[in-house]
Amino acid sequence: MTFLAKDCFEEAAELVARMTVEEAASQLRYDAPAIPRLGIPAYNWWNEALHGVARAGTATVFPQAIALAATFDPGLARRVADAVSTEARAKYNAVGSDAGIYKGLTMWTPNINIFRDPRWGRGQETYGEDPYLTAKMGAAFIHGLQGGGERLKTAACAKHFAAHSGPEELRRGFNADVSAYDLEDTYFYAFEEAARSGVEAFMGAYNRLGGEPCCGSEFLLTKTLRGKWGFAGHVVSDCGAIKDFHAEHGVTETPEESAALALSAGCDLNCGSAYRSLLSALCMGLVSEERIRLAAARLVNTRMKLGILGGGSEYDAISPLECDTEEHRALALSVAEKSAVLLKNDGTLPLDRSRVGTVAVIGPTADSRAVLEGNYSGTASEYVTNLAGIREAAGGARVLFAEGCHLYKPSAQPLGEPGDRLAEAVSAARLADVVVLCLGLDPSLEGEQGDAGGSSADGDKPDLLLPVPQRALAEAVLAVGKPTVLAVNAGSALDVSAYGAGAVVWAWYSGAQGGRALGRLLFGDATPSGRLPVTLYYNRNLPPFTDYSMKGRTYRYMTDEPFYPFGHGLSYTRFEYSDLTFDERARKGRARVTNAGGRGAEEVVQVYIRQGHWRLCGTRRVYIEAGASEWADFCVEEKSLTVVDESGARRPMTGRAELFVGGSQPGYGAGVSLTISP
Repeated sequence: MTFLAKDCFEEAAELVARMTVEEAASQLRYDAPAIPRLGIPAYNWWNEALHGVARAGTATVFPQAIALAATFDPGLARRVADAVSTEARAKYNAVGSDAGIYKGLTMWTPNINIFRDPRWGRGQETYGEDPYLTAKMGAAFIHGLQGGGERLKTAACAKHFAAHSGPEELRRGFNADVSAYDLEDTYFYAFEEAARSGVEAFMGAYNRLGGEPCCGSEFLLTKTLRGKWGFAGHVVSDCGAIKDFHAEHGVTETPEESAALALSAGCDLNCGSAYRSLLSALCMGLVSEERIRLAAARLVNTRMKLGILGGGSEYDAISPLECDTEEHRALALSVAEKSAVLLKNDGTLPLDRSRVGTVAVIGPTADSRAVLEGNYSGTASEYVTNLAGIREAAGGARVLFAEGCHLYKPSAQPLGEPGDRLAEAVSAARLADVVVLCLGLDPSLEGEQGDAGGSSADGDKPDLLLPVPQRALAEAVLAVGKPTVLAVNAGSALDVSAYGAGAVVWAWYSGAQGGRALGRLLFGDATPSGRLPVTLYYNRNLPPFTDYSMKGRTYRYMTDEPFYPFGHGLSYTRFEYSDLTFDERARKGRARVTNAGGRGAEEVVQVYIRQGHWRLCGTRRVYIEAGASEWADFCVEEKSLTVVDESGARRPMTGRAELFVGGSQPGYGAGVSLTISP
C-alpha cells in the first residue's frame, strides 16, 4: 500500500533557484525564517503527535503507542492517526501565521524502532518487539496521518533510523554493533515498509551504526534509504544529533565538519543549531551549494505537498471545533478497552455488582493522571483516572481509596516515615469485598533521557521490578487475603510474578479515558481483547543492554521461559480453532474460529510461520457471538515467505515451513497448524 500526495519537487526546485544560497541554507533549520521577497512565511518543523497532538494545548489523549500496538489492529491505528491529523489541522488552521514550535503540520512520529530490551525507557513509544507488527501498525499510523488526498493532511516521520533502542544515558555517543543478519531481519524491517509506502520524512538516530553517526551515514541515508528503498521525502536529524558528531562521537572536530558530513550524507533538515555553520562550511569547501539547494528543494516540496506553500489544500476548512470532540474521546475509550491485556484470571473477573458491596482501590497509580498520559502527550479536557473509572462503573458499591505509598519514594509525605500509607491501605483491604491494586510506573520513571526525573538510569529501568515501596504495598495488601485484581499501568515489561493476585490486567499508559475503560472491563461492561506486543520477562538472565545482537531477545530468539509470552491475552470467553487451509500459490488461507464461551467478544487471530523460528506474519480482529463460528481469512505477504542469510541477503524460502493460526503465540494457547511448501 502506498499513500503518496501530489509531488511538487520541480516547482519547489524552481522556487529554491530564486533564493540566494544564504536564503536556501536558512531553510534547512527546523525554525526556518521567512523569505518575504519570495512570499515564504516562517515555519517551525517541530511538532509531535505520538498518541495525539502533543505539547500544543487541548487535544484528545489516546492510549500510548505501545497500548495501541496491544490491539494488534492496524485498521484501528489508522483511525486514531486520522483523528490526530484532523486535530493537528484544526489547530494549524486556528493559529494561522503563528510559526511557533508545536504548531506546524510536520509530525515527528511514529517511532518504529524495535523494543528489543525491556529496560529501554522509550519503548513505550514503539509498537513493540515484533518487526511485522511494528511495520503494519506504523504504516497504518502513517497512512492515517498523511491521508489519501491530493495534499498531505499532515506529514509523518518514521524515526529513529536506525538500530536505536537505548541505553538512554549512552545514546549520544554510542555505537550500535549490529550484524548484517539482524539489521535486515529485525532493525530495517519496519523502516523499509515505511519508505516504500510513501512516508514523507525520516528522522536519523543519535547513535552510530557500524561506526558512522546515523544522521551522517551515507550507508543509511543515501545507499539504503534513497538508493535501495526509493525514498523521495526529506530526512531530519534528531535534536542536537549533528552537534554530537564532534561533541560526543568524535568523528569530526568542528561544527562545520559536522554540518558538512550530515548534509553530504543526506540529512536535509537540522533539529538543533548545527546547520547555522553551513555557510562557513561552504566557504571552507566542505559542502557544495548544489547540495544545500537540493535539501532546500526537498523541504519546500514537503511544504507544498501540505498546501502551506504554493496554494491551499482540501484540509483548510477543518475547524477548531473538530479538536477534542466527543467522537474522538469515544475512540480513545475504545482503544483503551481493546488494548488492555488480561494476563491472568482465576474467576475473580468480571466483578459481579450484585455481590460486591465494597471495593478498595489501592495504590499510587489509582488516581494518577500521569499513567493516563505517557510521554509525548497532549492535554485532555477530561481525564478519567483508574479510581474515577472504577467508581463510575461500580454502581451502588462503596468505593474506598488508599494511596498506599508513593510511586517510588519511601514515604508519601515529605515529613512522613517510610511506609507512612501502608496501614491505611491494609485497613481498606480488610473492609472490602474485593481489592483493585493499582501499581506500575509513569513517565517520571521511564522515558527519554532528561525527561524521567525519577529514573536512576536516565529514563531507562535498572531492572524489571516494581519500585521498592510498591513491593512492600503489594505484599501487605495481598497478605489480607481478599480477592484482588492487580491493575498495572506501565509502558514496558515488569516482573510481578511474586504477587499472587487472582487477576492481572496490563493497562499500559491508557489515555485520558483509560480509567473509564478499566472500570468497564473490571465489571464486565467490556470484554478484554488486548494482546502483549512485547514479551514479559522474568527479572533474570537479560542480555547486556548494550549488546545489539538479537540473540536471546524477544519471543523470536529467546530460549528462557517468559513470565508471559508475546501475543498472550485472555478473554471472558473461550475460542477454539479448526479447519485451517492454505493456498500456497495464492498465499491465502482461512481457519474456523468458534466462540465456545458464554458471551460475544472479539478475538485477535494471529498467524505465525516457522522455518527456523516462529515469527508473526498476519493478524486480524474478529467479533464472534457466543456459540457461533466465523471464518478468519488471511493472506501471507510474499516477504513473510522469505528468510535472511548471515550476509543480510533476503531470499525466498525453500523446502517446508510450518504455519500456525491461533489466539496466541504457538505453544501458549488454542490454535491449529499445518505444513506448507512455499
